[in-house]
Amino acid sequence: MGYKGRLALKFLYGGAGRPSRVGIFPGAWNPPTVAHVEIARAARQYADDLVWVLPRVFPHKEFEGVTFADRCRMLEKLAANSAGSSVAISDGGLYSEIAAEAREFFGPETEILLVCGRDAAERMATWDYGHPGVFDEMLRRFRLLVAARRGQYEPAGHHSDRILKLNMDSDWDEVSSTEVRSRIVAGDDWRQLVPPEIIDMVESLY
Repeated sequence: MGYKGRLALKFLYGGAGRPSRVGIFPGAWNPPTVAHVEIARAARQYADDLVWVLPRVFPHKEFEGVTFADRCRMLEKLAANSAGSSVAISDGGLYSEIAAEAREFFGPETEILLVCGRDAAERMATWDYGHPGVFDEMLRRFRLLVAARRGQYEPAGHHSDRILKLNMDSDWDEVSSTEVRSRIVAGDDWRQLVPPEIIDMVESLY
């Protein structure tokens, strides 16, 4: 990633104390959707705190559109209206880097759980890290909480005890940030896809 020095997780909202288990939920948040909120809700069943994380850079996409600061504002608004939620920004963009930053922040006594959808889990498992064994080592250190997104994630047998499937109340396959942006451009109804707390912000920003 080209970083020098230590990567550091920086909290914008919450982050006090040392929870026994913390869920780390990275994303681009362009914008956050009701599907994201549902994934966070499901993950909080396993964690004392759910941390929405916005990386400063993304390993698989360019940072474009709504600004970094505005995405932070949307996440802070969501967290302020949801118990057990925090917001942080990370230097690293890979899940392995973000998890390491969380370990550095919370210390060895807190269990770090990485929260993602099926597509992100598959990307993690097949990513070219430059040397073998990175994904295996990451799972030895951090468990994954994976939500179904256009299908369930099916882990390799030797990973099954380190990857948990999140129980979702509904099918959210058709809800995505891309769909929200597409509907806004087309002049179609998009408001039901966005958490009510940030509808006004999304309308103003997009």
